[in-house]
Amino acid sequence: MNLPSATALSSSLFLHFSQTRALSCALLPSFIFGASASSSSYRLLRSFNINREIIRNMSPSPNEANDDLAINRIRQQKQTLRRQIRSRIKSAFPPEDCTANLLSQSNRVFSRLFTLPQYQAAKSVGFFLSMPTGEIQTREAIKRIVDDGKVLFIPRVGLDFEKCDMDLVRAVIPLTSDVKADRHDEHMFYDDWPRNKWGIPEPPLNEGKAENEVQFTTSSSLIAQPGDIDLLIVPGLAFDSNNNRLGQGKGYYDRFISKMRNEGEKKPLLVGVCLEEQFIDLGDDGTGSIPVSDHDYIMDMVVTPTKII
Repeated sequence: MNLPSATALSSSLFLHFSQTRALSCALLPSFIFGASASSSSYRLLRSFNINREIIRNMSPSPNEANDDLAINRIRQQKQTLRRQIRSRIKSAFPPEDCTANLLSQSNRVFSRLFTLPQYQAAKSVGFFLSMPTGEIQTREAIKRIVDDGKVLFIPRVGLDFEKCDMDLVRAVIPLTSDVKADRHDEHMFYDDWPRNKWGIPEPPLNEGKAENEVQFTTSSSLIAQPGDIDLLIVPGLAFDSNNNRLGQGKGYYDRFISKMRNEGEKKPLLVGVCLEEQFIDLGDDGTGSIPVSDHDYIMDMVVTPTKII
């Protein structure tokens, strides 16, 4: 609901007060002098009632007010939960000594993912590049996806972080014997890409790379359209037993999924992946679930180091 500015509201209230006073003054001549003054008094009374109705319409209805309260309450609950999960992750995986446990959990998650019939049947996979710390690590999993011959789509946010929008772009990987052998080296095809503000490599904006290297273009024909991605691996700050997801708060994935599933499109299948510290078990009474809004997408599946939901 569009609320009036303070200036507009103040002007209307002043008008309301002024006309109330004017009305009192106008009715007095009508009482004293009779019908000759009644016509103008009536017009003033009608004007007064119209402006009073305008002021009444400026106030939110009870339903609108309740909706706003609910939205704000969910937003606050999400922020509180984000702080709790980030603190839990920081304690479990301190930046100075987190490699072994983090890689162990990550590998267990993707070992489960690769056994899924949905993964094996997928021809195309949308997959994220992980942040350097505090998140499930995807480097080894990407090697496996490439070796499995899947069409790989990788997120690109770009430079306009305030827009909170992203695309997934298809990586074009030549399958020559030299390049295939290089995939098993430490160097990965995205290591030379520029990094965004979170330290995550992103597809460069230039067209292509040198010969015999993994090529990446930003041709519009390579940007994912509805129906292009069979399976989308979705990161998140937390997931729960109802397959609800809590993101970082910018809405990148919810907006992207909305674009992909536009006009009744059922693809991609949404698979959330997370560490044990990011998974929230519901209580017996159903409490403890992640608060969700209308625009939040529920995952089709969630994979943790110990379970598939």
